[in-house]
Amino acid sequence: MELPAPLRQGVERLLDKVPLPVLKQAARTLSDRYRAELRDGRLHMAEDLAVRAYLATRLPATYAAVRASLDALAEARPGFAPKTLLDVGAGPGTVLWATADLWPDLEAAVLLEASAAVRKVGETLAADAITAKTSWIAGDATIDLAGLRPADLVSCAYVLDEITPASLPKLVDRLWQLTADTLLIVEPGTPAGWQRILAVRRQLIEAGAHVLAPCPHEAPCPLAQPDWCHFSRRVARSRLHRLAKDADVPWEDEKFIYVAASREPAPSRTARVIAPPRSGSGKVLLKLCEPDGSAGEKLFTKRDGDAFKVARRLEWGDTV
Repeated sequence: MELPAPLRQGVERLLDKVPLPVLKQAARTLSDRYRAELRDGRLHMAEDLAVRAYLATRLPATYAAVRASLDALAEARPGFAPKTLLDVGAGPGTVLWATADLWPDLEAAVLLEASAAVRKVGETLAADAITAKTSWIAGDATIDLAGLRPADLVSCAYVLDEITPASLPKLVDRLWQLTADTLLIVEPGTPAGWQRILAVRRQLIEAGAHVLAPCPHEAPCPLAQPDWCHFSRRVARSRLHRLAKDADVPWEDEKFIYVAASREPAPSRTARVIAPPRSGSGKVLLKLCEPDGSAGEKLFTKRDGDAFKVARRLEWGDTV
């Protein structure tokens, strides 16, 4: 999955004059903060160079994860076409770009972001390319949601890992209050990210939300540690991306986990592939999360006819 052409071109323009050694150092610092999930009161992208490093090394991967999550949401609710978006912790507008690409009729978007440096870059990137009316607002996700208006789609991507755990229930409650139709929360695909999503999922179900994806049910998660639910998208690295990260491989796998919940139930429920399929001669083994709340492996062979033909085309994250 690649960035939309206007976004990719805008990023290239912003990075054109940044010296590579400076970008590499900023990328290392940013990566260390994300990996450590630091909550030291400082914004990960408070400075302009940190934003540039994010554009070069993280934006393609987070865009792919957000877009895959939105695709799953759209598959679960085929008739859903949001006219308004509220993105909390918007970064440089990742969710805005993915939403506008999937639903071109999006009319208006409000983007809340604490970092002035990030807001400036986000506004620059979207200025001549996004047709929806966009409003960028300075604000902290944990304390500045009071004056916002509800939107058809509310999103919060790669934000919860930067917030103290004690603040999460109140934030999730406010996000749900602002959700006119559907809420999407995306987190890194780590065991810790999965635990945060599980807590969000439980809270939303208790509030009356209907889970759309990835779960095909609203029962307790059937997985137990050390296993955890997550998905992956392979992202092509640009030349600058490889140089900034001292990487030899021309791609990387972005692991993520998400929950999409709505005030409207999904019209149907189907099992989801929750691990990489394992194929052999005339057979494929799928690990499935089922609508009845269970999870387990299911073997398909040539004897299963059409079901086998379907199974061997499925990928991690697909529905059956």
